[in-house]
Amino acid sequence: MRTTLTYFRSAFAVTAVGLAAAFALGWSGSDSLHDALDYLVVGAALAALEISLSFDNAIVNASTLKTMTPVWRKRFLTWGMLIAVFGMRLVFPLAIVAVAAHLGPVDALRLALFHPEAYAHILDDAHLTIAAFGGTFLMMVALHYFVDERKEVHWINRLECRLRACASLEGLETAFVLVVILGFALMLPPDRVDSYMIAAIAGLLTFSAVRALGRALDGPRGVLRAAAGGLGAFLYLEVLDASFSFDGVVGAFAMTSDLFLIAIGLGIGAMYVRSMTLMFVDRGTLAQFRYLEHGAFYSVLFLSVVMFLETQIEVSEIATGCVGVVVILAALRSSVRHNRQDAEKRRTW
Repeated sequence: MRTTLTYFRSAFAVTAVGLAAAFALGWSGSDSLHDALDYLVVGAALAALEISLSFDNAIVNASTLKTMTPVWRKRFLTWGMLIAVFGMRLVFPLAIVAVAAHLGPVDALRLALFHPEAYAHILDDAHLTIAAFGGTFLMMVALHYFVDERKEVHWINRLECRLRACASLEGLETAFVLVVILGFALMLPPDRVDSYMIAAIAGLLTFSAVRALGRALDGPRGVLRAAAGGLGAFLYLEVLDASFSFDGVVGAFAMTSDLFLIAIGLGIGAMYVRSMTLMFVDRGTLAQFRYLEHGAFYSVLFLSVVMFLETQIEVSEIATGCVGVVVILAALRSSVRHNRQDAEKRRTW
């Protein structure tokens, strides 16, 4: 069996190259050792922020990857990660600014390079729609996991049994999320409601479309199943990663307005998420620790609530990441306790 360090070999290599690039970026701007070290520290902090915010992402990825064919699993861990690192952490913020400011892609890049403060301000103004889309999509992801009549293992029994029973009421998750969307819309200024509602409904439609496409392509009678087995899950994971990356990208501008430093730091963090995902799948970690998956989806649900709250108030990304890690660690602790009790029962038999 591969050692733990083996899984993180590529992440360590990217960390070394990325931090060296961050140091060089700081040095090239002023030929100052102080600035270069500042860039190095910020790059490391951004990587830590991305890991703390996306630890649950790795577990959710693993829970989906275990159902994919080996070919599509490999494609996600290669091409999917390239999209995650360069697309979501570099191109995606540029696209948001281009749309929000009615700029072309080249003009948006120039703005990021030569007027980073203005670039950061435009991205911050777009945070309402980002939070609405991401909050809606992630809440649907979490509820889809818990409101499932096929779910047999429960961590918080009383709550999860009731949620499972609700699965007989078709469309309940969608109705609940729509109530949440409308509730927060009522608290917004009138001039911001339209953009918020469009983004939130887009998040809902995206979730429905990706799930429907997955069923159409990957089902037993799906279209081109032999060639496309896993495409639906691949697209689902890409949108999921985009939703997880929203908070990290926006929160990164609280540390720096340098687009390339943000891409370096968050890209390093994304490589650790990839390594953790691969390790979880290869070692069957979710099967060994039965409540770990539950903790990840509770963390996703918490993150979705935070994103809705961010339409009203500012929430610290560090606090959000810490809460997610604490929930997952609690689930891991419960899993270890269950395994110990189960082993003791077997010995007494």
